[in-house]
Amino acid sequence: MDFEDQLRRYFGTDDPAAIAPGALEAGIEKMRVDFGMEKDKGRRFALWTLLYLFGGAPDLDVAFDNEDDRNAARDFMDMMDKAGG
Repeated sequence: MDFEDQLRRYFGTDDPAAIAPGALEAGIEKMRVDFGMEKDKGRRFALWTLLYLFGGAPDLDVAFDNEDDRNAARDFMDMMDKAGG
């Protein structure tokens, strides 16, 4: 999954700063639907990380049945927190 491709797919632009508020809400909703339907573990995790970056990720206990996946998501959140400040 290419980040810019996913931005274009869900938000109609590859520039996060150019996403209109309505497009943000609609894109997050479409990602949530795709996330719920996705069966591939890697693609599912990638969708969750994108949802997390845009403030729309489901809680870990809802998103992932597997403890290893929840721990990987926690690691990702920690990395994003450290990178942001």
